[in-house]
Amino acid sequence: MDYFFLSNLVLFLKLLGFIFLLLFIYNLILPFLSGAPYLPTPYKKVKKMLELAKLKSGEKLVDLGCGDGRVLIEAAKLGAEAIGYEIDPILVYFLRKKIKKLGLEDKIKVYWKNFWKVDLSEADVIVFYGITHIMKRMERKLLKELKPGARVCCYIFPFPEWEPEKYEDGIFLYKK
Repeated sequence: MDYFFLSNLVLFLKLLGFIFLLLFIYNLILPFLSGAPYLPTPYKKVKKMLELAKLKSGEKLVDLGCGDGRVLIEAAKLGAEAIGYEIDPILVYFLRKKIKKLGLEDKIKVYWKNFWKVDLSEADVIVFYGITHIMKRMERKLLKELKPGARVCCYIFPFPEWEPEKYEDGIFLYKK
């Protein structure tokens, strides 16, 4: 092998290592900037959330931190207008491809955006899988922004002061 090839190979491997380091740091820091790490809600729980929320066709469901979009897809199948916000651009990219493949572009919209900066006043149902350290802040945001009658489903982590209408199978249902 010649020197030119070996030096380019070493340079390529260094660049590849640097990219992996950046991705590692990105995935390590992102959850603390936005709220919670990506952890998909089991499909059984997704169906239970939508059942507890009594989601109807034509209603607007918003998934805060929509991840792989499983809640949005199930909501769209029920006839809801499904909107998702996700801060991880990689998840957004793959989710948009998945939505297109399923032919649901007219029923599901996904935004690469921080959900803290979104107005939720038009939502009928909010789905949220947070983590303890952000639940109080999210509780305040939702109580301030949601319209009367809006429902909120939280998985595992409850709001600290808002009394749930129902609790079943790890899912808290709140109504404004």
